[in-house]
Amino acid sequence: MSKLSLIIRREYLTRVRKKSFIIATLLAPIGILIYLLVIIGLSTYQSGDELKVVIMDEAGMVGQLPDAKGVRFIPAGGKSLKQLKTEVTDQKIDGVLRIPRLGTFQKKEHTVFYYSNEKLAPEKSGIIEKKVGEKIRDFKIDSLHLSRSSLEMLDTDISIDPESISGEDNGDNKYTAGVGLVVGGIMTFLMFFMVMLYGQMVMRSVMEEKTSRIVEVMMSSVRPFDLMMGKIIGTGAVGLTQMVAWVLLSGAVTFVIPLIMNVDPAQMQSMSTPPPGMDPDQMQGDAVRIFAELGKQNWPLIIGSFIIFFLGGYFIYASMFAAIGSAMGDDMGEGQSLTLPVVIPIVLAFYIVSMAGLRNPDSNLMIFASLFPLFSPIAMPFRMAFNPPWWQVALSLILVVATAIFFVWMAGRIYRVGILLYGKKGSLKEISKWLFYKG
Repeated sequence: MSKLSLIIRREYLTRVRKKSFIIATLLAPIGILIYLLVIIGLSTYQSGDELKVVIMDEAGMVGQLPDAKGVRFIPAGGKSLKQLKTEVTDQKIDGVLRIPRLGTFQKKEHTVFYYSNEKLAPEKSGIIEKKVGEKIRDFKIDSLHLSRSSLEMLDTDISIDPESISGEDNGDNKYTAGVGLVVGGIMTFLMFFMVMLYGQMVMRSVMEEKTSRIVEVMMSSVRPFDLMMGKIIGTGAVGLTQMVAWVLLSGAVTFVIPLIMNVDPAQMQSMSTPPPGMDPDQMQGDAVRIFAELGKQNWPLIIGSFIIFFLGGYFIYASMFAAIGSAMGDDMGEGQSLTLPVVIPIVLAFYIVSMAGLRNPDSNLMIFASLFPLFSPIAMPFRMAFNPPWWQVALSLILVVATAIFFVWMAGRIYRVGILLYGKKGSLKEISKWLFYKG
């Protein structure tokens, strides 16, 4: 077994056997479980007791309002406003809602008055406004003798279906752009997250061995370049192992939540019922077309290029993080400024995709970002879902691989000097000199 494989094996086994790694791997899905339970609990949380509101409808427009979430509507029963205010003071009811006359149907805004000694919560205010607005709309429709079905026919949803002038069927439809944005966005986020996480993991690993001086013993029998590459590959394998474990455990969490929340199958079926006004056949047709659009994606090319771009981006940034880790001293705070030149391109590429890519994946800025090697590991996977020209993909892959080889070589030059340098803070100027040291 070669020395490089021994280093990779040592780096991998040493880290996956640590209690901190096992605890962190297990705590992440537990954290996701707690987070989801909190979200579900907050969504069903009733803020305060039931609010009793008396409706004083001066024009008879609203009538009896159906009770809503946390709000109970009570008719005035012929009582005057003064009498109702007295009941509020005696805490028999929580408030009085006075609905004055419209005056004219041309008014698009109508003010109603709420009398209470307590402040009306924004959630309750929104519920009351929505219920009263719906009733007044129905009152206007009935007063003007309009047909509700005729009014619904006035609304028209417009969708653009792209067509090729040359007559060739490119297979694009109104779902193509949306599916492309979702697929590209997921790949961009994964690339950004993994490169940042695993790259900084390499930097911390290098710093740990340097500060503990274990590296001095290892350098007596291993070349610095082999040691650095073993650390980059081994740490990356640790990160991938943790990511796979998170995915598997998170999948198990999704089966645990219904058991904890006591959700029965009938309730789940009722939750999946289409909302009012939505055609079930149309929803089913949309779902079929979306899955068909997903099936039209060139997944072998997308997944294959994603792996190459991930490896290229990981080696580019992980090698730079390894070089920075070797240049840092005992005080991590002093060396944080060295990480800025590495972090800025990653964050900038993510912002370019978030801002320019979502508006136009084939804009000049996105084409540049997908070809520039420091941006392309994040930008090009996003564009892959939109079928960019093959020469752009090929050129981007070549540039990424070439840049990764160059940065690994450059990081190796820095690593061989900085890893054995103690008591001196490495600056960018000093690091640039290490590139040309002989030996």
